[in-house]
Amino acid sequence: MARSIWTGAISFGLVTVPVKLYSAVNRKTVRFHQLNSKTGVRISQKRVDSSTGDEVAYEDIVKGYELSPDRYVVIEPDELSSLEPKKTKTIEIEDFVELTDIDPILYDHPYYLAPGAGGAKPYRLLLEAMEETGRVAIARVVIRSKEALVAIRPMGDVLGMSTMLFADEVVDPDKVDELAAARDVDTTKRELDIAKQLIDSLAGPFEPDKYHDEYRDQVLNLVERKAAGEEIAVQPDADEDDAPVPDLMAALKASLDQVRDRDAGGEKPKPKAAAKKAPAKKPAAKKPAAKKKSAAKS
Repeated sequence: MARSIWTGAISFGLVTVPVKLYSAVNRKTVRFHQLNSKTGVRISQKRVDSSTGDEVAYEDIVKGYELSPDRYVVIEPDELSSLEPKKTKTIEIEDFVELTDIDPILYDHPYYLAPGAGGAKPYRLLLEAMEETGRVAIARVVIRSKEALVAIRPMGDVLGMSTMLFADEVVDPDKVDELAAARDVDTTKRELDIAKQLIDSLAGPFEPDKYHDEYRDQVLNLVERKAAGEEIAVQPDADEDDAPVPDLMAALKASLDQVRDRDAGGEKPKPKAAAKKAPAKKPAAKKPAAKKKSAAKS
């Protein structure tokens, strides 16, 4: 059974809804420990003074904010404590907005909100009212001594809550140099039409269970095989640096044909190689008795 990680109440106007907070995700990351390759023993991390090489006791460690290389401002624990937000047990709703107005890039970590003791009716009332109005609540809450901006929205019979990034935490795409080059490229109507056909042929309802972490599965399979004593032969990666750049139009057509073959045959066909532009070659030096080579097969 899941355990709540926070208990409090949603507040909007003069209405209070007792709630419990549950994490909505269970991360499946494969974790490794660092070991000594000679002994197989786990390595312990030590806090060391870089100037002396001596280990530093935990009680002698302070927090420092770097102003410039090797220049720090030391902040005492009491100074930080005085700035911590007031600990409350309330999720204070500030606004109700349209779901489409929120860029998904702002979402951080998802949670579920469940009704607390005596909160079933106001919980249901808030959920239904938000469903019928199509609105999402923007609120603030203090969790683990840190204030967070959150979005609360109906998810079927559950109120979901996602912590959010603040606007100044999102990187402006104009700071990505390569995007400027993409803006200056022109596409043809023919290329756009085929690209749209390809998108339409791959369109369908979103089915979350259809996708899974294949890399994680392969890592766990590798661990099980090695734990069972199997020797693993590692194949070298193919060098693709010198591969010719595929022709865009040919790649689009080949992709569209592949999807049509899959739909017609009911099976997923093997990927077809898109036609590629042959790299420019320098004319070879003539040899006295050499025969002319036949044209390359397409």
